[in-house]
Amino acid sequence: MWVFLISNIAGSILGMAANSWFVDTKMGVWFYRKSDAIATWATNKLNIKILKDENNWISKYPNVSNKLNELEARVKILEVRHPADDGK
Repeated sequence: MWVFLISNIAGSILGMAANSWFVDTKMGVWFYRKSDAIATWATNKLNIKILKDENNWISKYPNVSNKLNELEARVKILEVRHPADDGK
């Protein structure tokens, strides 16, 4: 069981490293642009509305919306208190 866990963690790290390298290549830029175009086409073709109807979502889930607004306000306060901290 530990072997599978460690191999999955190592695979994730290697995959992330390969992806960060791949995204800067010409092939990576082409691939991500093409996959974005396909996702946009599928969204328009299938009439998928993900995060487009924010007002409907806010009225349907007011408690979650209020909590998100509170958290965003707290983040803004922390950003003012600690400018350009960058997590270091």
